[in-house]
Amino acid sequence: MSDTVVSLSHANIYQGSNLILQDVNFTIEKGEFVYLVGKTGTGKSSLLKTLYGELPLKEGEGMVAGFDLKKMNWKKVPFLRRNLGVVFQDFQLLTDRNVHQNLRFVLKATGWKDEKLMDEKINEVLAKVGLKSKGFKMPFEMSGGEQQRVDIARALLNSPKLILADEPTGNLDPETSDELMQLLLQISKTYSTTILMATHDFPVINKYPSRLLKTERNQVFDSAKVAEI
Repeated sequence: MSDTVVSLSHANIYQGSNLILQDVNFTIEKGEFVYLVGKTGTGKSSLLKTLYGELPLKEGEGMVAGFDLKKMNWKKVPFLRRNLGVVFQDFQLLTDRNVHQNLRFVLKATGWKDEKLMDEKINEVLAKVGLKSKGFKMPFEMSGGEQQRVDIARALLNSPKLILADEPTGNLDPETSDELMQLLLQISKTYSTTILMATHDFPVINKYPSRLLKTERNQVFDSAKVAEI
């Protein structure tokens, strides 16, 4: 069984008919923590959207969590996404439901039926992110850092092989960002979960150095392959 969770080979990433990233080649292994950096508009979001099946991969080869991106269609995308967790900058929580109901909604949407198992899973992921006693709270009653933890708990619900985190510290103060990074790194290490985190937060990168993928000039540069990017 391969430990490669993400693999792109000679991939061209398009938004519509516009070529955004050309000849992209990298692999990410099980349990790796990798940053995705680059200026706004250089293709970070397009790359993430390709990895979770929102943008089709038209040219080149791509595998994510055992799924062939070239063979993705609307029927297969939900199965791919059950193996992924996505963490957003703006949380995207349902504001009219409490934390427990937010998480239950995701489980039902991904095919869970057993009420007892759903409750157990929700309690398990809330414990992992340090919010075991906060399931009854509404999103507006929580701090930004707590809402981001709920977002991470939601990403963990289906025990994903890969978490794609899109600017997760973007709306947080430095202290909360620090706590969140420690949580993500702990999840990666403890559960061998692969994490690809898009970020502009260079203080975080400097404090918690790891491999970098950088989007620039329609290409992706990999710090594992070049000494200086």
